[in-house]
Amino acid sequence: MALAFDEYGRPFIILREQEQKTRLRGLDAQKANISAGTAVARILRTSLGPKGMDKMLQSPDGEVTVTNDGATILEQMDVDNQIAKLMVELSQSQDYEIGDGTTGVVVLAGALLEHAERLLERGIHPIRVAEGYEMASRIAFDHLQHIAQKFEFGLDNIEPLVRTCMTTLSSKIVNRCKRDLAEIAVKAVLAVADLERKDVNLDLIKVEGKVGGKLEDTELVYGILIDKDMSHPQMPKRIENAKIAILTCPFEPPKPKTKHKVDIDTVEKFQTLRLQEQKYFDDMVQQCKDVGATLVICQWGFDDEANHLLMHRNLPAVRWVGGVELELIAIATGGRIVPRFQELTPDKLGKAGIVREKSFGTTKDRMLYIEHCANSRAVTIFIRGGNKMMIEETKRSIHDALCVARNLIRNNSIVYGGGSAEISCSVAVEAAADKYPGVEQYAIRAFADALDSVPMALAENSGLQPIETLSAVKSQQIKENNPHCGIDCNDVGTNDMREQNVFETLIGKQQQILLATQVVKMILKIDDVISPSDF
Repeated sequence: MALAFDEYGRPFIILREQEQKTRLRGLDAQKANISAGTAVARILRTSLGPKGMDKMLQSPDGEVTVTNDGATILEQMDVDNQIAKLMVELSQSQDYEIGDGTTGVVVLAGALLEHAERLLERGIHPIRVAEGYEMASRIAFDHLQHIAQKFEFGLDNIEPLVRTCMTTLSSKIVNRCKRDLAEIAVKAVLAVADLERKDVNLDLIKVEGKVGGKLEDTELVYGILIDKDMSHPQMPKRIENAKIAILTCPFEPPKPKTKHKVDIDTVEKFQTLRLQEQKYFDDMVQQCKDVGATLVICQWGFDDEANHLLMHRNLPAVRWVGGVELELIAIATGGRIVPRFQELTPDKLGKAGIVREKSFGTTKDRMLYIEHCANSRAVTIFIRGGNKMMIEETKRSIHDALCVARNLIRNNSIVYGGGSAEISCSVAVEAAADKYPGVEQYAIRAFADALDSVPMALAENSGLQPIETLSAVKSQQIKENNPHCGIDCNDVGTNDMREQNVFETLIGKQQQILLATQVVKMILKIDDVISPSDF
């Protein structure tokens, strides 16, 4: 693209290969962008809330995903349009930062875009709309702070945390045993949390899954679970007070790196070579034994002969353990990862109360539990389920619950769910609109209407009359001045979300409003789209 001037000094733009490009300008460009954004939001709208529907996505290589996690749906959708990609990034940034609320943030952004379109058609300049939205988002942000409540919890009183995680899990496929999963998530987070610094390292929580069993069999292991078994079937299946050597060097005789050839023309020479290799290996085993190791975990493999010798020398071993798992084992057992046999010393061994091998069902599936470790700050959530899709979806749901528990430890303020926070913000923003004399007040009112779209979608997905339900709850909030009235999705019979124990984290809600507003402002400011034409 280049800028040129005609003979009167008026600028005009020259486009390279102009006939091969399509160009949208002004209102047309904005409308096209808005329709792309709202199309994405419309797909996610039906997935919102406890009665939300799931989506089935098939990847090009035939892998099927069933989920109602907003970030996962958008990530797996093959999106071409640039504006739609912004919506995908919006849900991902909510996922990275908060971990929960990925569907709600896209639904809110879509509603803001829809309302902006009506204002643009009336001739209001997009910058004024964007400014109005910005003002309204600040009002809503502050109002959330105002209606939030502090939630006190401790290591002996985890009920508040569990209830908040249950709200997160109630919109997932696993909602039938949300109580158990919420407790598991909270205990896992508290096991690795540093409550003084209000910090949680989620990397220390490993989520493993195994097909078979039922969802209720999901358990929390205070230690590490690895999807491996002992390298030889006759090695002991249970080792108490294990001292673990964690090796990243191969457990086999060294192989020269150079290209070499050994000529063996007699049996004696072959025998000598074999004995030499065996001696190498015996030395390695002896070194492990000398420092007091009772279990060896090795990143590399060893051949059958080595395996046989290890079994005879009574040194149980596990081979082909991945790097991430090795690190977690080292953190949990307080051991050090040893790159060379010469560096093995007793103080580098990890200690675990019990290492046991557990087999599942009638199959040969076995896994290794390393429990009661010296440093119990690494835990594993072990999920069981009927099929692979169920396990994958449970992993995503548990991830959301873990993130919510972590956010509550960082900042223990909560707002009530069921759309009550959005309705309350909508009322507050509507009331504040009169204080702004300019054109912005139209945009502020539009923002208030857009906030209503979240409770409206909740009502719609629950099979209620959306407009009727929303107006009833809104008038109840205003009449009673009670910001805790929301949509009764589960038909409990009360609109008060305090009685229903439906909570959400304050920072999650605030982040939703800020992120949605930012993306909508960005989309509104685009007024010229030049794209290669399709042919």
